Amino acid sequence: MIRYLSGQGKKAAGIVLRDARELALMREAGRIVARVHEAMRRAVRPGVSTAELDAIAEDIIRSHGATPTFLGYRGFPASICTSINDEIVHGIPSPHRFLKEGDIVSIDVGATYRGWVGDSAWTYPVGHIGKEARALLDVTEGALWAGIDQARAGHRLGDISAAIQAYVESRGFAIIREYGGHGVGREMHEPPRIMNYGRPGTGLRLRAGMTFALEPMVAAGHWLTQLDADGWTVRTQDGSLSAHFEHTLAVTDGDPLIMTVL
Repeated sequence: MIRYLSGQGKKAAGIVLRDARELALMREAGRIVARVHEAMRRAVRPGVSTAELDAIAEDIIRSHGATPTFLGYRGFPASICTSINDEIVHGIPSPHRFLKEGDIVSIDVGATYRGWVGDSAWTYPVGHIGKEARALLDVTEGALWAGIDQARAGHRLGDISAAIQAYVESRGFAIIREYGGHGVGREMHEPPRIMNYGRPGTGLRLRAGMTFALEPMVAAGHWLTQLDADGWTVRTQDGSLSAHFEHTLAVTDGDPLIMTVL
């Protein structure tokens, strides 16, 4: 699914620098995505189908003057991705898949507003979940914030990747290595690719105006993956639980600006 396309604006070292107007439009796209996640927190419960969640998300996106970025993207058939338990990413919503007590579900949302994209994922508990699942969610979310903290002008991409990896592996979990973050702006996937593992002090130097989606994907077991017959759903090869957290952000002259919050 992942491909990287050039956006518009001022180019720097292969990546686009956004101006204030463009950042404002991306910020509104991000708010729309955040509204969807706010609704998902209320809607995720035992007995709800993933198709119901998809319908709620699409209605919110369209009611705010945006379009679902994922719908039709390279043939993807839904407005959000819903990945349950051992599924890592790109799970397809279905009227025949119902959440049950103790599940975890990763919901990935994209909205395009006036030509600009917001992209964010969150993993939700379904009712009461076990200790391993809770620890997995906590560690994956913590890894996202560790990566965001490194997204500062003058740092390098490797600083982000290394921070995420160190946070996860020091707590006994595994980074999914085949999938990672990316630039985002006019297109959902723009340069550069941002892996969730790496070495500090390496890679592209960050500058104010760069926009990224950071998205650690973490497994409770091994990091190896497999693709389902539907051609979309990616799951852990060993059947272990997986979680996925993501925010769209902009590098500034100060703290990172998180786009996908209210």
